[in-house]
Amino acid sequence: MSETPDSLIPYDEIVQEALRAVVGRVLGQVEASGGMLPGQHHFYITFRTGAPGVSIPNRLKERFPDEMTIVLQNKFWDLKVEEDTFSVGLSFNQVPSTLVIPFRAITAFVDPAVDFGLQFQAADEMDDDIHEDAENDSSANPGETSDKPAVERSDDGSNVVTVDFGRKK
Repeated sequence: MSETPDSLIPYDEIVQEALRAVVGRVLGQVEASGGMLPGQHHFYITFRTGAPGVSIPNRLKERFPDEMTIVLQNKFWDLKVEEDTFSVGLSFNQVPSTLVIPFRAITAFVDPAVDFGLQFQAADEMDDDIHEDAENDSSANPGETSDKPAVERSDDGSNVVTVDFGRKK
């Protein structure tokens, strides 16, 4: 069997960038509506806390040195979406905080209200350590995401999209 040659077109980067643009567009629509989420929609956004451009309070960085998940549902404010990043106000243990998160730092985006999710390869890959989800002040429980290895619709009817291009080292 012959080996597949390395692509001179960075398909994996192009796809990851396009899928992150979905997150930006959704958050932009929420910002344009005055920060109101339509219907029962709410989001779990997982991101790498040590990624370039991430700005979170030191107490959160200490608690979540690698990765954390935030919930955008009832208690968030000042959502601002820019081309490459977003910022949002959240409360953690009743302490208000502002987080700035570049889209390239996001590793997962889930809207459990409609069983939709995206999982991303971390830009500038870090080790895939198991992480503890953040518990910002929200009444929702974190949604389950699928670990499916390719783009597909899962058997349970959810729409979790995982894009995994095996990187050569």
